[in-house]
Amino acid sequence: MRVIKTILIFLFLPRVSDVNAQQAEEIIKSGNDLYKKGEYNKAGEEYQKASIDKRAKFNYGNTLYKQDKKNDASEVFKELSTKVDKPDLRSQAFYNKGVILSSQQKPEESIEAYKNTLRLNPDDTQARENLQKALLELKKKNTPKKEEKKKNPPQKKQPQPKLNPKQADQKLKQLQQKEKETQQRVQKKPQAVNAQVKDW
Repeated sequence: MRVIKTILIFLFLPRVSDVNAQQAEEIIKSGNDLYKKGEYNKAGEEYQKASIDKRAKFNYGNTLYKQDKKNDASEVFKELSTKVDKPDLRSQAFYNKGVILSSQQKPEESIEAYKNTLRLNPDDTQARENLQKALLELKKKNTPKKEEKKKNPPQKKQPQPKLNPKQADQKLKQLQQKEKETQQRVQKKPQAVNAQVKDW
């Protein structure tokens, strides 16, 4: 199951220049409470107050996802996955980015995101499962058109418009002429002697 990973627990307290660590912690806690209540817009506003804190930024990305602002959320996770030095947070950012890309029917990009998650955290079973699903989606996307034809049988042909007697007579004469030519070609061909079917 694809689930956006959330960081609602406090993993570390970085030094924050504009907002001191204690204030950032209170802001994140307030945002987390709002997030748990499903008030994603208000939670996002809280997280933005401490946007220098990477946890707040991560949680802000989650609120954007919950508000169906997937492109904005993807940009937040993209930034976190490249600029954060904590492997756990980077791994989760890659994972969430993969989930968003999968939901946008972009299996190639989501596969790469899940691979990056697993490079940072090989024990992430959800990332491994979602990687398999994305690989299957990509395979389905690249299947030949023959399989689509099997799934979608051809539609019935529309009846041709009725011909007037003169047109019908001309059509009949054309068909009789073609039949006569075919008969003549068959009679002129020499018969094959002892022809054998190849056995593969």
